[in-house]
Amino acid sequence: MSAAVVVLAAGAGSRVGAARNKVLLPLGDTSVLGHSVRAALAVEQVTRLVLVARPGEEDAVRESVTPLLGEDGALLVTGGETRHASEWRALQALVPDVEAGEVDVVAIHDGARPFASPALFAAVLDAAREHGGAIPVTAVPGLVAADLRAGVERVVGVQTPQAFRAGPLLAAYRRASEDGFEGTDTASCLERYADRDVRIHAVASSPRNLKITFPEDVAVAAELL
Repeated sequence: MSAAVVVLAAGAGSRVGAARNKVLLPLGDTSVLGHSVRAALAVEQVTRLVLVARPGEEDAVRESVTPLLGEDGALLVTGGETRHASEWRALQALVPDVEAGEVDVVAIHDGARPFASPALFAAVLDAAREHGGAIPVTAVPGLVAADLRAGVERVVGVQTPQAFRAGPLLAAYRRASEDGFEGTDTASCLERYADRDVRIHAVASSPRNLKITFPEDVAVAAELL
């Protein structure tokens, strides 16, 4: 089966200290967004790519990744006022492919995470097919959570790409839309609305899959290249 990847590029550059959207900042031979797009397209099973842009930035987003897209291109969607709203708009654009059986899993990724590897994309997509959903996680050094019943467990950081079976994902977001619910990330919506046979599986990741949020992150990303 084929997979779709949604890359969210509808953020801003306020906290990173940039005058424009942080995903459009240059990073090596492309933009921050370009690295995410290139990694997703390197995965053989990915046949659909949806980019979500802020209103008014559609052309800038398209231009920043056009050299990477080849003949197939990508579907560009204008995002909403919140992350959840942007995800829902992207998923609605995929409805025909999902209902036709052409896409069986969907991954949603932050365009501001330029170092998610093709191997990580493939791992979460494969795990989503098996379990229903998958999220990449990495240990947070020095932090633990104590549960008197279960003992002491290390806290983990949740990243993207997060992947899910397409049918349950669409069903969950439809129900969320009816209820007016907005999750903090994709997994939180699935946890609230998905059937019991959908389990969120943790896939090992690493701190290298950083999200560019603050000015120092730009410098770190340049060094990681």
